Amino acid sequence: MTYLISKSDKTIKGEITLNGSKSISNRALILRALSEQDFEIQKISTSKDTRTLEKLLKEFASQKEGETIELDTGHAGTTFRFLTGYLAAQKGTQILTGSDRMKQRPIGILVDALRKLGADIEYLENDGYPPLQIKERKSDFSNNQLTIAANTSSQYISSLLMLAPTLPNGLELTLDGKIVSIPYIQMTLKLMEQFGILHTWKDSVIKIENQKYQGSDFVVEADWSAASYYFSLGALADEVDLQLNGLFEKSTQGDSAIVKMMEQFGITTTFNEKGIHLKKSGNAPEPMFEYDFLECPDIAQTLAVICGGLGTMGLFTGLDTLSIKETDRIAALQNELQKVQVFFSKLPPKFSKKSDKTLYMTEGKAVLDMPTFATYEDHRMAMAFAPLALLGNIKVENPMVVVKSYPDFWKDLETLGFECNTSQGLT
Repeated sequence: MTYLISKSDKTIKGEITLNGSKSISNRALILRALSEQDFEIQKISTSKDTRTLEKLLKEFASQKEGETIELDTGHAGTTFRFLTGYLAAQKGTQILTGSDRMKQRPIGILVDALRKLGADIEYLENDGYPPLQIKERKSDFSNNQLTIAANTSSQYISSLLMLAPTLPNGLELTLDGKIVSIPYIQMTLKLMEQFGILHTWKDSVIKIENQKYQGSDFVVEADWSAASYYFSLGALADEVDLQLNGLFEKSTQGDSAIVKMMEQFGITTTFNEKGIHLKKSGNAPEPMFEYDFLECPDIAQTLAVICGGLGTMGLFTGLDTLSIKETDRIAALQNELQKVQVFFSKLPPKFSKKSDKTLYMTEGKAVLDMPTFATYEDHRMAMAFAPLALLGNIKVENPMVVVKSYPDFWKDLETLGFECNTSQGLT
């Protein structure tokens, strides 16, 4: 299926209640399972990933003694990684699998760490990759010291941290090297604190003693990653008067950095009781944008498209993890931006000698001739490119990929005056 996306004007006015954060929702579900208490999680994400995790946790809870069950996460990477840590210390035998793409995404670092703690995990196909067979733990998990590469996925680290207080001797986790995505680790620890878990983090060592999770009703903040697409609309529009509900001023999400970034593109953000209000500041966008996305990689695609849409030259660093997401997001950006005569290029090493960082540059201003954007089974590709419809009609292939994190995305765009349909012979 392909959607034709269009809008008759360049004005963005309205009010959107955003979906709950997938990152927070998934952590809250695992913490509830580890607490072995039943409490309410309000405003939980309606994303496919979160629904999948909720469903699989219920399937595990109903597993009969002596039974082996198969849990299929589909494309949900966070779900797979969090379940790997959770199941490693549980009873019974589970087969944890996923889609073909999931079977190409590495899991070896997390499995190695869990094995050192005492987990019994085997690879069923290729070493280092899903699917996994997770058996009832061999030992009492008395080992409580681990060292893990600090530049690995924060989801591996979060999976270990959430498990830590349930281990008999807790966990002392040393992060070796430069830490990637610190806000996601901080998010995990702050959520654990809300459920009674104390920790210390000194230099590169995080210590968590054996403790009991204290369950209590919990409200999920709206998703700042989802909000980023509306900031993009604001940047590309002529006029903006937009209320986004459910966002917190004191957020645990690294993607809330979008507020400061968008000041460079002429967008003012005002916090209120419901969430935030966006409007134009009256200032012209700055001609050059430069940012290190190490702590907020999920909004890098959004900003690359904004730069291309406005003709702003952008310098991007901190994209270390983008190539191992739902798709190779760097290659996908390069392919799709070229369709509107914008280039997203990796700069030669000589440009980053001083910083020792890999640099990418956006060049050119989007020229639209009803381009058809591929989405690569990646929800963020669909949503990041959708705002270009303000500049002219566009087509988006496999648009319902957005269900992974934001099922109502197209419906919400329609409330702002966009037309999102399969008309004019599209199928």
